[in-house]
Amino acid sequence: MIQLENIEKYYETKKKRVIGVDQVSLDINEGEIYGIVGYSGAGKSTLLRCINVLERPTKGRVIVDGIDLLDLNSKQLRKARQSMGMIFQGFYLVSSKTVVENVSFALKAAGIGKLERNKRTLELLKLVGIEDKANQYPSQLSGGQKQRVSIARALANNPKVLLCDEATSALDPSTTKSILKLLKRINEEMGITIVIITHEMEVVKEICDRCAVMQDGKVIEKGKTYDIFANPVERLTKDFIQTVLDFQLPEALLKQCTGTLLKLQFRGDIAAESVVSDMLQQHKISGNILHGKVEYIKDKPLGVFIMEVNGESSEISSAIGYLEERLKQVEVIQYASR
Repeated sequence: MIQLENIEKYYETKKKRVIGVDQVSLDINEGEIYGIVGYSGAGKSTLLRCINVLERPTKGRVIVDGIDLLDLNSKQLRKARQSMGMIFQGFYLVSSKTVVENVSFALKAAGIGKLERNKRTLELLKLVGIEDKANQYPSQLSGGQKQRVSIARALANNPKVLLCDEATSALDPSTTKSILKLLKRINEEMGITIVIITHEMEVVKEICDRCAVMQDGKVIEKGKTYDIFANPVERLTKDFIQTVLDFQLPEALLKQCTGTLLKLQFRGDIAAESVVSDMLQQHKISGNILHGKVEYIKDKPLGVFIMEVNGESSEISSAIGYLEERLKQVEVIQYASR
């Protein structure tokens, strides 16, 4: 659906060239939810705006639904943008217009007649769950309700792509979950391809099929979201995942442990198997779970456990081999003190 080929975006100042996006290539499949994550200044919002050419790339190609947008003239580009809705962190609702008027404005701009506009607007408000707010003004709405109006407006012209620029950053955790649930439902029921820009790995974990991590204008890591969480490569990616899968033990507890400390990762279906119990039954060692957490990456479990094992070194080595065979992901983080 979306192909970004060697995208570069830089800005010339009197003193130097500022690079916003540096040779980024991405393929985003039709009907998937794709996350682009990075800290402030990483270039992710600039990259998103290159997709609908609100920011025109300095170099590269932007192909959406088989059309290279950079080859289009102004009129053709305006028409192509109608197939791409966009929602923002700041909502950008017209304060002097009601909810109905804010949503129907996009339809009016597209030349849709009044009767069809009214029908379509009410359908959209029902879809996003705020039909009872139709005649209220933005100042009367909560942040989550404003974002729902923004989503309804972005869907007005039946877009094939929905671009979300930090759409949940201004919302509290509970409201964020409800908005992400709505976006997931829109994706599943309407088949819309969704691209989400965020600095929150929790957002990626909840709904993204695949993701990319950006730093200094570059994509430093990309892949299936589950695989990124299960086996991050880059230091920045690990830091992001640490905000969700926090499994650091207190230093005081580490000093108290005299046995061998293991970090075990349980992926997919094996998270429900009795691997640790089987290991303890088959080896002459004792074990103690010190920390454990199971997260669900798009409904697929990923478990991380830290345990202390005690016994003869040969038995511990055998047990570790058994765990490695069953789990694949086993790390010795502290050897037994002698």
